[in-house]
Amino acid sequence: MSALALKGPYWVTVRQYRRTLWAAGALALLALAVVGGLRIWDGQTPDRVLPDGSRWPADESRGYETLRIAMDYAGMGTILLPLFVGAFVAGPLIAREFESGTYRLSLTQSTAPAAWLRAKVLTATGAATGLTLALMGVFRIGWSRVAGTYQLNWADRGPYEATGVVLLAYVLAAVAVGTLVGLLVRRTLVAMAATGLVMGVVTLVLGNLRWSWLGVGTVTGPMNMRTGPLLVPGNGLMMDTGLLTAEGRRIEEWSCHDLGNSPAECLAAKNVTGQYVDYHPYSHYWPTQLIEGGILLALAALAAFAAFRVLRARLP
Repeated sequence: MSALALKGPYWVTVRQYRRTLWAAGALALLALAVVGGLRIWDGQTPDRVLPDGSRWPADESRGYETLRIAMDYAGMGTILLPLFVGAFVAGPLIAREFESGTYRLSLTQSTAPAAWLRAKVLTATGAATGLTLALMGVFRIGWSRVAGTYQLNWADRGPYEATGVVLLAYVLAAVAVGTLVGLLVRRTLVAMAATGLVMGVVTLVLGNLRWSWLGVGTVTGPMNMRTGPLLVPGNGLMMDTGLLTAEGRRIEEWSCHDLGNSPAECLAAKNVTGQYVDYHPYSHYWPTQLIEGGILLALAALAAFAAFRVLRARLP
């Protein structure tokens, strides 16, 4: 057992932030208790059996509705998790050591600067990874019941991050970015704010770009007043929809909502013969996750490399 015990700067880091580690564990247990309790509450009301034999939650099932709302908020929480992880690493873990000068004490204990930083980064990485995996597992328990409902589809923000590998990649990138910012800024609050800003920008940019990496599929169909709009095949993510003219030109679906003409007259005047829908099928989920995760891991590797180069320049 002694060989498995933490030693040197690793023991110091865990001892120094043991309350934070306990708080992280308590957060995971609290999330499990809340989601598990809501699943039990939901199970007290039997589902309705539809004429086709399928089952759907009963209208009076307050447990189901509460679970759905809770999972909606949990999805937003998973998006913010990397920002909080990065801010903690940048501020209390790294920058505060330089701001207070306590890092000098560690370096006087026969600990090289690189070993000191490595201990902090690896400890933070292990704790953040464990917390993230635990929260992802809890999210899966709740989401499996409400998947496919409003704002809880596989491609929606929140479920997309928490049900794949990309959330873990975001957290690893946040640890590396927080380490680099903490070494550069060396002021606790400023480092926390800067890291939160950087990770917020990364999250926003990648979130807006993720569905442009793979080509969309397209379905077309005839257009008349009886057919109605086209539906996305399967459980796909609709990206665009509109009308097709006889020449094959695409026009907006709302272009025949003119107040002065009836829809049928507008369709005839613009020579509309069909409609189209661009979409991403569910089969694009894992390739998109891997592409985005690869970008984040590359960012994490670059930030970690830069952090150790900065440390070597300032503390040779």
